[in-house]
Amino acid sequence: MVRFGITGTGRISDWVLKGAAQDPRIKIDAVCSRTAGAAEAFIARNPLAAGAKVYTSVEEMVADPQVDAVYVGTPNHTHCLYTIAALKAGKHVLCEKPLALNAEEGRQMVQAARKNGCLLMEAMVSTLNPNFIAAASRISEIAPVRQYSSYFCQYSSKFEALKRGEVGTAFKPGTAGALRDVGVYTLYPLVALFGKPSSVEGKLSTWQTPEGETDVYGTAYLGYDGMDATLTWSKTFDSFQPTEIAGENGNLILDEIHIARKAEIVPHAAPTSGLGPKPGRTVIGEGLPYNEYYYEFKEFADLIDQGKTESYHNSLETSLSVLEIIDRLLSNALYL
Repeated sequence: MVRFGITGTGRISDWVLKGAAQDPRIKIDAVCSRTAGAAEAFIARNPLAAGAKVYTSVEEMVADPQVDAVYVGTPNHTHCLYTIAALKAGKHVLCEKPLALNAEEGRQMVQAARKNGCLLMEAMVSTLNPNFIAAASRISEIAPVRQYSSYFCQYSSKFEALKRGEVGTAFKPGTAGALRDVGVYTLYPLVALFGKPSSVEGKLSTWQTPEGETDVYGTAYLGYDGMDATLTWSKTFDSFQPTEIAGENGNLILDEIHIARKAEIVPHAAPTSGLGPKPGRTVIGEGLPYNEYYYEFKEFADLIDQGKTESYHNSLETSLSVLEIIDRLLSNALYL
């Protein structure tokens, strides 16, 4: 059994607990929020948290000997502070994406995990999804890969509020924005599959708020040896484009990169004039038999059971590489 302490009582924590509830090894022993009332309301609406202790101090919660691990579901700028506090207290940490606000904070978190011999894993659902893993296992069949294209564009209700001049957590200048919120879903799987790119370019569209500029959508172009990648993300419009990995010997297609419910492989067809039959698509993977967030808790609990301090699928190297790319995009991208 893994006894969790939860930091953050917003929507994301509500969502992930639905997945956590499907793994019988997961128990919620404590909940921490800025106010006792918010923590109590969270416990009341989440059956898995029934009976959990209430804390308003992360430091006090991580000192609780009945807490084995901490889920960090608070805003980005708190990830480093809360994660390191938990690691120093000897707790394993499952931290929401992005792992940190920037690469320097990420390196501090990784150093703390290794120094204290604790498991640290970024809660990136995309790369633990069974359909993504199935697609990853078939890349050799379509190789060499020449192009990766991925989209995560989802009109946000928070953008409606932003247009009214209300700056919420999701668009907080300097700590949030579309790249960190949804763009990371297109970027992390790319780096997990192919490593760090040799070149990074991007375009970010911004919105002026009373607190400064914040990015609301963007596109990135990443170069590899013999391959390139195009990523598009947005919180201001929808897109229904799939994610596609195109190789000389076929294609792999994921219906959504955030939560892939279907993965397909399309073999390379014999050369034709363009009038011949199109190659058929074969569905691979197991679908999505569990809640999408189940898989990150399963991976985390499996690693603890195995005495491991790092995930193969969501490695710390991948997390740090992604943060370095985000830093480069935010500092060097063409702003529109």
